[in-house]
Amino acid sequence: MLDYQKDFITYALECGALKFGEFLLKSGRASPYFFNTGMFNTGARLSKLGYFYAQALLHSGIKPDILYGPAYKGIPLVSATAIAYAQLGIDVPFVFNRKEAKDHGEGGWLVGAPLRGQVIIIDDVITAGTSVRESVDIIRNAHATPAGVLIALDRQEKGQNNVSAVQEVRDSFDMPVIAIITLENITDYLTTDESDLLNSIRDYQGLYGI
Repeated sequence: MLDYQKDFITYALECGALKFGEFLLKSGRASPYFFNTGMFNTGARLSKLGYFYAQALLHSGIKPDILYGPAYKGIPLVSATAIAYAQLGIDVPFVFNRKEAKDHGEGGWLVGAPLRGQVIIIDDVITAGTSVRESVDIIRNAHATPAGVLIALDRQEKGQNNVSAVQEVRDSFDMPVIAIITLENITDYLTTDESDLLNSIRDYQGLYGI
């Protein structure tokens, strides 16, 4: 685990974005942990979150021409990432979509720089992969190339087809999925003093992990 990943877990815990306990997920599964980027809900928190996204993108080795954020969660994420990336000396344009097309002013579905070249999609997590599919369609319709997805957490959990939602995206679109952290990083972060929690997560992994 890299230093920025360890720092991100610490920060997510401090902000309440990563919690341990018992949580009923939308899938109906009872999870021993829960992750919510909505808790990065101040200017300072969002700014620091952007730093971690930028670090993950930098370490991936991918050099995008533009960053794309799907509405609505992806809008603050792509904005914060672009700012943090610029602070690292790499000024990359960004764009996000509207849920409804604007019929006045500049009009259209997109706000920001024109979609072109290699595009990185920035989101919080991948569950069903619906947001990614919609994003890929928008990018391809603009004659640009979806070059990868950058998310905060890979739960490394089986979906409906017995593979993870992340793996489904990789297989369906032949592009990488970059995560700031994975569930494996979280278990590596926990200490022997947290053995009960570790056992709960490992039991959960035994049932649903990839």
